Amino acid sequence: MIDRYFLSHPRSVGETYTEHAATAFGFGVRMIAGGLAAMIHGVFPSLCTRTASNTVKTLYGRMKSRQPNFAERPPAFTEPDWQLEYEI
Repeated sequence: MIDRYFLSHPRSVGETYTEHAATAFGFGVRMIAGGLAAMIHGVFPSLCTRTASNTVKTLYGRMKSRQPNFAERPPAFTEPDWQLEYEI
C-alpha cells in the first residue's frame, strides 16, 4: 500500500519521493501565484496583464522538458492553434 500511494508514481518518472514532492510543491506554489495574479487582474485590469498566462507557459515548458523527446518538439503554445486572441 505504501508503494502504491507514495512510491510508484515518483519511481515511474525517475524520481525519489522527496524529489517528486519538491517538484510538485514548486509547481503548486507557482500555480497559486499565477491564480492570485489572475484574480488581481480581474479586479484591476491594468495590473498583472500577462502574469497568469506567462505562469502557465512557463509551467508547461518545465513539465514538458521533464519528458522524453521534448527537445524534438517545441511547446504546444508556440503552435498557431494554441495562439489566443486574448490573454490574461
